[in-house]
Amino acid sequence: MGMLKVILSRRMLVSFIMGFACGLPLLLTISLLQAWMKDEGVDLTIIGLMALVGLPYTLKFLWAPVLDRFTLAFLGRRRGWLFIAQIALICSIAGLGMTEPGRTPWMVAFAAFLVTFFSASQDIVVDAYRREDLSDEELGLGSSLYVNGYRVGMLLASGGGLIMADHVPYSMVYMIMAACMLPGVITTLLTPEPGAPLGKPKSMKEAIIDPFVEYFSRQGALWILAFILLYKIGDTMASAMTTPFFLDIGFSKTEIGAVVKLFGFWATIIGGLIGGLMMLRLGINRSLWIFGFLQAFSTAGFAVLSRIGHSIPALSFVIGFENLSGGMGTAAYAAYMASITNRKFTATQYALLTSLMGVPRVIASAPTGFFAKNMGWFGFFMACTLIAIPGMLLLLKFAPWSSKKR
Repeated sequence: MGMLKVILSRRMLVSFIMGFACGLPLLLTISLLQAWMKDEGVDLTIIGLMALVGLPYTLKFLWAPVLDRFTLAFLGRRRGWLFIAQIALICSIAGLGMTEPGRTPWMVAFAAFLVTFFSASQDIVVDAYRREDLSDEELGLGSSLYVNGYRVGMLLASGGGLIMADHVPYSMVYMIMAACMLPGVITTLLTPEPGAPLGKPKSMKEAIIDPFVEYFSRQGALWILAFILLYKIGDTMASAMTTPFFLDIGFSKTEIGAVVKLFGFWATIIGGLIGGLMMLRLGINRSLWIFGFLQAFSTAGFAVLSRIGHSIPALSFVIGFENLSGGMGTAAYAAYMASITNRKFTATQYALLTSLMGVPRVIASAPTGFFAKNMGWFGFFMACTLIAIPGMLLLLKFAPWSSKKR
């Protein structure tokens, strides 16, 4: 009963709803927009170039200092900026729905860029709000609920959006998605501003330079960055090639959709929730150890599946275990990054760390097809398992098992 009370507390519900509000816009400019452009007969080259509209997600640390430095005249330092970003996001999503991909694809690109810019801005403020609203002990569970809300938002935008597009025009789908942002706006208006920060930047120089100076003045700062880059790299590389792998060993698209996407989604949600609850008991440091080992073992499961071949029970077990451990690992990962930010520069430092987190996802995934082709599926997935070792060894330096919490 006590644990249920914690999960249903105001802070945890806000974390979940804000996660939903952040996850919803992401795929509106990726999978749903790609489907719309394909249906309108847009050239595949242009559809591919549309990926560039997602640049704000990897460059958001550039304008995060502005959100740290200035406080608007209403709602406070965090909620004021969050309200502005959400209203602008609703308008830009609706505006994207009013474009005509078949006639003016570059207008579509501009509207989609506005969506990603305001979505990334919302991410900056939500991450800062969550760090300042939650105590260190609550960061694990709060981060897991945020991640789960994020995934629900992504599912609604991609799966729900594509299903609706079979029955109503895409313009109406985007209007509905814009309306689905309203719970986030209502939450912003009703939830209180976080407690008074430990000071805030007094100038743009202080807002831009000091977050980096403060972070890199810490002992082991570079090792921590290396950990952020490496902790999930094996899991990321393996995930990049799972769909070709499943098809190659004989699974049909229907089997992949039912087991990998639907069953896997719920396994990830449950994994994130379990991970958050375990972090309340174990602390973030010990959770990083346990979940990291589980992630590595789950990657090895794909190597075993490559030997078994086509087997729905085996696929279900591997996917369930991989998504469960992946959800747990992501929750601990997000909680750790939040825990190492300085509350004075929360927006800027967290934006920098999450931007760095996305870089290896692109770089490390690029050569996976070459590796799989030349190593075979068993060798490839075993290599992905072993590449997790450096990230785990870095835990010895700054997150030893004997230290329950940071």
